[in-house]
Amino acid sequence: METTYEDIRIDRPAPDVVRITLAREKQLNAYSMRMCRELLAALQAFDRDDSARVLLLTGAGRAFCAGGDISGGDPEHAQYMRLQLSHAREMRDGMQRVILELTRLDKPTVAVINGPAVAGGLALALACDFRIAAASARLGDTSGNFGLLPDEGGGWLFPRAMGFDRALKMTLLGELYDAATAERLGLVTETVDDAELPSRALALATAIAGRAPLAVRLAKGMMRRSLDLTLEQSQGDAALSVMIANPSADVREGVTAFREKRKPKFEGR
Repeated sequence: METTYEDIRIDRPAPDVVRITLAREKQLNAYSMRMCRELLAALQAFDRDDSARVLLLTGAGRAFCAGGDISGGDPEHAQYMRLQLSHAREMRDGMQRVILELTRLDKPTVAVINGPAVAGGLALALACDFRIAAASARLGDTSGNFGLLPDEGGGWLFPRAMGFDRALKMTLLGELYDAATAERLGLVTETVDDAELPSRALALATAIAGRAPLAVRLAKGMMRRSLDLTLEQSQGDAALSVMIANPSADVREGVTAFREKRKPKFEGR
């Protein structure tokens, strides 16, 4: 992950944890086509890096992500706007690909919502497995205020997080919620005081990173797939995953550590 980026920053706050920070602070981290390309490259690099076990995704400054940049300052966006047919290509090549890449990852991901997560920014957060929000954060979908649509993936993600009626109401009325309300509606996993957000998110990430990597990734995959399966199909899928997990060195280490009354050292094999 040595690539130099302009619209995002990457660091490792812990040995097994990668943090991607959206870094268009003046634009409230509204995404551009360049940011989308950089996010895609960073996510693919994270996926390939076996030493990276958990991903944190956050925003610089006072926002998580304000959705797409409609300020007119993105020349690539202006180029796509010249032809009506190219609007779809911009979405497919941009944030839609990022959302898909995030949901395809078999490693756990945590959205660290430090401020507004709006429209496509909310979709980006919902594409992560967990969402830890600062108490002052605001979440919702204001795309309709501009005659736009929840087209980055929100049309699929919003109703699955909060139910069809609530999602439709949020989008049609352009509603924004405080973090506590968003948690009650199912958009947020956990709400914490602003000052505690970085440490709480990192604590969650490091706790997950300390678990058996094979089991973590297999469990996430099983639960993701089960959303589209019957119980019987899900049990069959689990039985296949067991053939990978149970004979692993991590399971032997976990059982040995239990018997020896010590903390296990999992290596992901």
